Amino acid sequence: MKETSANYRITDLAESERPRERLARLGPGALSNAELLAIQLRVGVEGENAVQLGLRLLQHFGGITGLHQAPFSEVCAQHGVGTAKAAQIKAALELGNRMAQESKERDSIHSPDDAAKLVQHEMSALEQEQLRVILLDTRNRVLGIETIYQGSLNSSQVRVGELFKAAVRRNAAALIVVHNHPSGDPTPSPDDVAITRAIVQAGKLLDVEVLDHLVIGGGRHLSLKERGLGFN
Repeated sequence: MKETSANYRITDLAESERPRERLARLGPGALSNAELLAIQLRVGVEGENAVQLGLRLLQHFGGITGLHQAPFSEVCAQHGVGTAKAAQIKAALELGNRMAQESKERDSIHSPDDAAKLVQHEMSALEQEQLRVILLDTRNRVLGIETIYQGSLNSSQVRVGELFKAAVRRNAAALIVVHNHPSGDPTPSPDDVAITRAIVQAGKLLDVEVLDHLVIGGGRHLSLKERGLGFN
């Protein structure tokens, strides 16, 4: 595969248009996603400079989130990428993801919307159902977010005690349960209500308050507590 050409290197762009120089002068926030990717890619391929290559990757994978979630092998297989560039891209995206996780753990939760903002973007894109718990201290500050189950969930499969292991280990005062519906419809099922009822009762016994159970789907969320489902 021919990766470099005299006309498709970043250094062949006008200096004012080069992503690295623009980042140094204006800061990373001034760059587009394609320009930031171009810095990782360094060079383009015949017919595309690095910025155009970055734009093609974003379009193919449906944006940064899609690129982050795409299998490593699929990123490698894209024309002009290969193993080394795919590794650089994946490493950069994972660093950003970990920074976001650290930031989340300093947030305080005051409403279902606050809780949903921590996980809604990522969980809306999941192809499988997943159940997580957001662990909180006595001031409703986030101690951590842990994935408890993955796959099709129903009330007979979920072992309620598993949800509280992390809460007990981290001395959490409260937790919020969150799971997604890959169908995109956040309407709670009867099993969702039954699971919620069992979790709330277990929390009372363990002295860990269950503040809410959110269902996420299609970029939306629904609070079972606000609907009075499972919290009676």
